Amino acid sequence: MAYDKEILEAMEKKDDKEFFLETVKKKPMLIEWASDEIKDDKEVILNAVKVDGGALEFASDRLKDDKDVLLEAVEQAGWTCCYASTRLKGDKDVILRATHNDGQVLYFASKELRDDKEVVISAVSNKPIILKYASYRLRSDKDVAITAVSKGKQKVLDYITPNLREDEDIRKLLEN
Repeated sequence: MAYDKEILEAMEKKDDKEFFLETVKKKPMLIEWASDEIKDDKEVILNAVKVDGGALEFASDRLKDDKDVLLEAVEQAGWTCCYASTRLKGDKDVILRATHNDGQVLYFASKELRDDKEVVISAVSNKPIILKYASYRLRSDKDVAITAVSKGKQKVLDYITPNLREDEDIRKLLEN
């Protein structure tokens, strides 16, 4: 397998914190080649995820459970909450911040947050079809349904409850 020069250098300097502190500012995904110790260094990982939230994939489990790190990662790329610890997938601040960038993250949210109206409205405002991952209770909520239908029209009808499909206000939204 042929490695490019940058990867080879990262592999050679896998234990060099100063090297990675600078390198991840331009090439954050090179963190993949760092030692476990470097992947567990909060300062290095924060530098990496500020540039590319996807670098979170290579962080230690401890840092995937660090709220500061997660907030930086999801600010840059909401979808990166897929790498979050179970605990942080249930943290409303993290998931709300992530939904502002990518409504799809509702899929990764805890069961409790899939039943949180504020979180669900934020997610469907960004990606209406994600309503399918909301709790049944919230798929029956008129405010949630209106938000989803106003953003996604016909695409979300299968995911709202049958009684809401016939609601006058929702029908009007569909006609516009």
